[in-house]
Amino acid sequence: MVARHDQTTDPELLAGLLQARRGTAFFARKLNELSDADLDGGSLLPGWTRRHVAAHIGYNARAIARLIEWAATGVETPMYASAAARDHEIDFGATLSPIALRNLFDHSAVHLNVEWRDLPADAWHHTVKTAQGRLVPASETVWMRTREVWMHAVDLDNGATFADIPAPVLERLLADITGAWHARGSDSGLLVTVAGTDLAFGDTGAQSPTVVSGPLPAVVAWAAGRGSNEVTATGASAAGASGGGSVPAAPKWI
Repeated sequence: MVARHDQTTDPELLAGLLQARRGTAFFARKLNELSDADLDGGSLLPGWTRRHVAAHIGYNARAIARLIEWAATGVETPMYASAAARDHEIDFGATLSPIALRNLFDHSAVHLNVEWRDLPADAWHHTVKTAQGRLVPASETVWMRTREVWMHAVDLDNGATFADIPAPVLERLLADITGAWHARGSDSGLLVTVAGTDLAFGDTGAQSPTVVSGPLPAVVAWAAGRGSNEVTATGASAAGASGGGSVPAAPKWI
């Protein structure tokens, strides 16, 4: 049998698909390292067990696959019926038996990958709607999935860190987070820089900003609300603490 390949030939899209598939494989590895009993343990997300994280990733793949079906057929198929339906789905998934929960992840990941693979090249430009109501080309679903699998692999809290996430994913994730802050106006006076680079995000025009800085993985972890290890802060709001300043809490992202 001849192997089937992605129908798109766009090099940027193919690179994105590869990053999403690598992230899926990484999440699968971290999930498989957990025993069935470990699934009952807490995650890095308040109120969520590891079961919730696994269920979310499984149902997220199904939701994104619905968008790809929309792009392929032109028939509107939303990610979720409502935000409440999404939350209920995750809570239900967290009650599944370990084998059913693992099968949910495995089967949904394969289904999404097939939908991506078989989508005609021109259909990647078709417009779909995210759960937040944004109208985006179907190609955006690749990044939507990429950030979910890489970041939530860390949230399983069994050894993965933001340092395991590829730098291009971290940079785009930081741009997404700080972009959301800017859209809400919550980044006023806050400048985020990455040590050893010229990368700067946030209120780049502030005269006397609070500057939060550190290695790229640490800065993204802080911005995403996952702690401030290896991150430092200078400026007015960080003054007064020993060692150079206290690190402020990151503005709300999602």
